[in-house]
Parts: sequence; structure tokens; C-alpha cells
Amino acid sequence: MRRGISAVAMAAAIVLGATACGGNGGGDGKSDSGKAQDPASISGTLTYWDTSDAKNEAPTYQALVKAFEAKYPKIKVNYQNVDFGTVEQKFKAAAQSGKGAPDVVRTDVGLIPEYASLHYIAPLDGTTALQDTGDFMAGPMNTTKYDGKTYGVPSVTDTLGLLYNKDIFAKAGITKAPATWDELIADSATIKQKVPGVAGTYVNPDSYFLFPVLFGEGADLADPAAKKITINSPEAVKAVTEAKKIYDTSSLKVDFASAYDNMQTSFKTGKVAMLIQGPWSVGDDLTGSAFQGKEANLGYAPVPAGSSGKALAPTGGHDLAVYQGSKNLDAAYLFTQFMTSSASQQQIALKNGTLPTRTSAYTDAVLKNGTIAGFKPIMDTARPRVALPQVGSLFTPLQQQYIKILQGQTSVQAGLDAAAKDFGKLLPGYAVQ
Repeated sequence: MRRGISAVAMAAAIVLGATACGGNGGGDGKSDSGKAQDPASISGTLTYWDTSDAKNEAPTYQALVKAFEAKYPKIKVNYQNVDFGTVEQKFKAAAQSGKGAPDVVRTDVGLIPEYASLHYIAPLDGTTALQDTGDFMAGPMNTTKYDGKTYGVPSVTDTLGLLYNKDIFAKAGITKAPATWDELIADSATIKQKVPGVAGTYVNPDSYFLFPVLFGEGADLADPAAKKITINSPEAVKAVTEAKKIYDTSSLKVDFASAYDNMQTSFKTGKVAMLIQGPWSVGDDLTGSAFQGKEANLGYAPVPAGSSGKALAPTGGHDLAVYQGSKNLDAAYLFTQFMTSSASQQQIALKNGTLPTRTSAYTDAVLKNGTIAGFKPIMDTARPRVALPQVGSLFTPLQQQYIKILQGQTSVQAGLDAAAKDFGKLLPGYAVQ
């Protein structure tokens, strides 16, 4: 684990551009406008739920909290590290009951629409929390929107890209990463022929990893504007047919019981030449025999494009959201701004190796990290998932049918029709084709 810096040093390094506009800034934290007249006068105690990895990432956020308290000594932050796997239900229960909810929560970007629709989190437009929005990358910023309002501030981001083994490519005579799915299939055939014992790819049967193929054909799960389920549209059928083709022609045999772990092991030990993966996997990749001690062997590229000609992948990451029932809104807004400022994001990137959401945070020092440098241009392909409160619930029926399709238990059309029918139960008022 990389060595941290002291809270005092971090406080000195971080400059917070708080604006002075309206609001009462009183000790109870309530504000009509969300803009503090004098940030230094704000007082109160707030609770922050951080869902970062408790061992490897949380110390960076804890140091930032201390830096915030040093800059604003009238505000006390009750920092709590909450397990990512349980935070959703824990936050919903607290927000619904009105008891025990944090003032600020670090949330997966996919949960913003649901929390907003339930009125659990506050709209942030016009508040101190939302500053210098033009500095945010488009992909992460788009994850904060619901029903025309902004409910989060981007903190860290990620997306899916194509990771590949340069040595295997060289042995196969391949000089560049595939730009289309057809090229990926052709390259996989070449690798199989010229590098015995190595497969082109490993298809992850998790439905999240299907999104680049769907997006590449102009398909999506649903169309909120038309109130229509689109997972079984002709575009979606074409996309999943392509995914099935990749699986049949180019993938190492998939162990569906332990697909993710086996996918990782196969790639980092050189049995697979390329994967659709995110930056979160790189630390693990570099521990394998194919990349340990030779980080330069790991190549980064955008996901291949479909027939639309566009390489597109889902935007992931985390936003900070403010609990709508907070009794310390001014303090919560100010804290959110501080934790998502360019200076804070630089510290997070340098210490944790995660991708910033602000363009200005990609400094030369930050870009010395190979993963961040590799994924920065790939972020141009990122687009948000459909902004539906139920979007997380749609993944399960889609994945169930996707696995059946890959295994040959059902046709693409029949499988997607079944998924669409299940979607209809989760999206009342939506038309099912």
C-alpha cells in the first residue's frame, strides 16, 4: 500500500473554491438556496458513508476528511466505512425510516435514479455541492441526472475497455487492437492458429459486460421517453447474436459457476489474449505470470464497435449524494464539493489509482499511473445506462436469459422475448414488444 500524506499537508495542498452566495449558513445546517454566504461560518456535524475498499482505499478518504475538518474546524465529520455490498439496502432502510441515514453517501452511479425517484437524495442544482461542472467529463456527469435535475457529484469513474496481451499479439503478427467485433473474431482465429493453446478471448456471461455489444448496435434495455421495453428489439437481437458468435468462435470454454475468476486467471496467465474488462481488474492482472514485472505488456484500447460504427461502453464509478432529510445541508453541500474538487480527485487518483471525473485532475503526475493513462482515452466511449429507477433490477432477468442463449438452451429471439416479459413486470406502464 502506498504511503499517505498527513492531514495537515493535505489540507494545505487542497484549495476549495467555495462561492459566497445567499443562504443562512446557520448551525442547524438548513439552507433555502444551498449556497453558503460564508463557508467558514458553517458549523455542525455530518455523517459520511464511504464505500471504498476498507484496507486499500479508505485511508485516502479518511485523510481527506481530516483535511476538510482542518479547513473548516466548525464542521465535524463522522466518517463510516460501509461495505459496498450492503450499503444499498442499509441506505434505503435508513432513508425510508428517517433514522440513521448519512448526510452524504458514496453511491454507485447506477443507483442515482432510484434514490432520486424515492426522494431519498437532494437535488443539487444551484447548491455549493455542484461547482465548476464544465470541468467534469461528460460520461461521469451524465450519471448524476434524473428527471431533468442533478442528484449527485461525480467522484471516481470507470468504464469497460479492451485489455490485451501485447506479446501474444506479436507472436500472432497482430499489430493493433481490433476496432470492431468482426476484427476481434478474425484476430481470435489468427491467435488460435499461430499461438497454440491460447484463446482469443473469454466471454463474461454477466449482463453488464453485454452492454458494449448492445450499445454498438444502438440497442438498450428500455426507452423511458417512449415507455417501451427494447431489450428484444431487432437491434438488441442483432447485438446478442453477435455476442453469441463471439462466444462460439473466439472464447475459451466458460465455467459458468466461476466465470469471472476463471476469466481473470486465464488472462493473467496468458491463456487468453484479450478481455473486455475495467480498470478495477488491472491490479489483479499484474500479479499473473503474463504481466508481473512487465506491466508494459498490458495493452489498452476502446471496446470494439458494432455495426453502428461507434465504440460505446457503460459509465461506471461512484457519485457523492446528499441525503434529502439531512439536518446539516450546508455542511453536506460544502463537504461534497470539497471531496469532489480537482485537488481532492488528484489525491485520490495518486493514492488509490482510480480514475478522476474532472478533466483538470488528469495531471502529469496522475497520468504516470499506467492504468489511468490507459483508460483516460477509453472514457470517451463511456455513456450512462438508461436512467430508470429499476435499472439495477433488470440485470438479473437479462443475465438469466443471456446465459441460456450462450449455452444454446434457447434462441436469441426467444431468450430476449422472455427477458422483455420479465422487464414488463418491473416496469409498469411500459409496452412490451
